[in-house]
Amino acid sequence: MHYHVKINEINIPKPLLHVIDYEYPLSERVRTLLRLESLFHKAFYFVALEDALQHHAALLALFEIIEVAGRADLKSDILQELERQRQGLENLRNNKAIDQDKLAEVLTEISQCLKSIHGLAGKLGQNLKEIEWLMNIKQRASIPGGTCEFDLPAYHYWLHIPSDERRAQLNLWLKPMLPIYQGISVVLKLLRESGAPQTVLAIKGSYQQMLNGRNAQLIKISLNQHQPYTPETSANKYALSIRFLEALTEHPKTCTENLEFKLTFCNL
Repeated sequence: MHYHVKINEINIPKPLLHVIDYEYPLSERVRTLLRLESLFHKAFYFVALEDALQHHAALLALFEIIEVAGRADLKSDILQELERQRQGLENLRNNKAIDQDKLAEVLTEISQCLKSIHGLAGKLGQNLKEIEWLMNIKQRASIPGGTCEFDLPAYHYWLHIPSDERRAQLNLWLKPMLPIYQGISVVLKLLRESGAPQTVLAIKGSYQQMLNGRNAQLIKISLNQHQPYTPETSANKYALSIRFLEALTEHPKTCTENLEFKLTFCNL
């Protein structure tokens, strides 16, 4: 496998200032990809830090990645989607309305992901499942307080070795998963960029729209962070319904004011 990405150099997208995006997946596949993306970001963040408790959090994120990625068809799902996008984008070559430099960049990225994922053997996280003492930690971690030193003395020792040594091991365990992460990143990037945001108005905190067969795999709701509300979303192939609730209150109530927000339908 040839994959020359350093974990510390991975670019994790940062949210725009003053805007909070709420993404609502409309398929199980996209739901799984979003969960894995979130877990990878947590793992990368905590691996880069120094403290033993932060590296403990990184290891817990790795264990969750293994659980979420346990679906046998995850690898084939990503490969199929990347190949479908590659074929579709290839048809845009020599189209004068398309930025050919940008197109070539995206196609190169997709080709690299395809090559790296094809080079993977076994399921995601199989390398960790073969390390017995790590699987003992994973089993104990599912129990509240189950990773105390009297339960796992070897893990207690590991948490006390120099942070550089811990980080090197965490990076080693993460490395075989990087092709999957990169594949997920490319698919979600293309999905997110497929939609154009529109400004809409929720009357007294409620918004409905008939979809009339409109296909979407992801709905994005963008709110100014100074608006103290969160969306409660339900959708099917016929209709979309959004209700905004007061945030951070003991008993959330529906927003009673007219609320402007941006709505984006994304579909590949």
